Amino acid sequence: MPEPMSRCSIAIAVVAIASTVGAVTPSSAQSYPDRAIRFFVPFPAGGSTDAVARAMQPALEKILGQPVVVENRAGAGGTLGVDAVAKAPPDGYTIGLAGAGALGVNIGERTKRMYDPAKDLAPISRAAESPFILVATPSLNVSSVADVIKLARAEPNRISIGHGGNGTAMQLAAMMFVTMADVKINLVPYRGTAPAVTDAIAGHVQLAIADPPPSMAAIADGKLKPLAVSSKQRFSVFPEVPTFQELGLKDFELTGWFGIVAPKATPPDIIAKLSAAVTAALKDPEVARRIRTVGMEPTPTTPEGLSAYLEGDIAKAAKVAPVDDKPN
Repeated sequence: MPEPMSRCSIAIAVVAIASTVGAVTPSSAQSYPDRAIRFFVPFPAGGSTDAVARAMQPALEKILGQPVVVENRAGAGGTLGVDAVAKAPPDGYTIGLAGAGALGVNIGERTKRMYDPAKDLAPISRAAESPFILVATPSLNVSSVADVIKLARAEPNRISIGHGGNGTAMQLAAMMFVTMADVKINLVPYRGTAPAVTDAIAGHVQLAIADPPPSMAAIADGKLKPLAVSSKQRFSVFPEVPTFQELGLKDFELTGWFGIVAPKATPPDIIAKLSAAVTAALKDPEVARRIRTVGMEPTPTTPEGLSAYLEGDIAKAAKVAPVDDKPN
């Protein structure tokens, strides 16, 4: 058992900590930023996450006065890119865009992470959100969620539903539907929503939980049939499509969203400066227009607002996916 510290040792430790804080915190935001900022996107280029980051990039560069370099670090349901943020120096020069699964929502079987979201990440702001859409291939010959439920109960495990990958909010949406509807439907993970939509169009899976960017064109062309949206209100892009709540799944409310985070020990004044910059960028009319073009809505918040929203999704996930969630 280690010996207790002497008063002299404690005093030295306190002085050392105080001198470190004094050296970093008061001056950090005054000179920040003085070089390029890396902005990690944990999914491939061309997806909704990447579209949001690249819509924000020019405005952030103008506001912060330095280059903002978008880097795609895809893999493991979005956790590889977020792990790169968690392990970066906490100096404000590395930030990342992350979804619910990567930020701590217990979803499905893939729960092990290389980092602890609560201990290793600092919230900056929410960025954007959109509902998920339950779509069906026309060959399934259903016209409503009620038809899907009836078919699934008559022939358990005949139908498959594709989603954007284990550990993603799309998987959570699929699990919520299967659980609340009390049906047996196979859940098939993909490396993102786009390949899930592609396989649904081809009929390799009969249903898919999709976000708007990869599915809007297929729906407009009649290649996929939209059955329900996951948000509380109807989706403005497809106002004729009902919500799950309207169809009797009263507690079904979930949106796909992204938050911006930094390494945990990033000084609070730098976090505040980044949060203000993100809010200003998302309120820029051109940024908002570009984000809405891909079916999403800008949703800036304070760091505390991002934390509160995350806690709400964690509670929803616990009802359908009560699994262990600890970093490796």
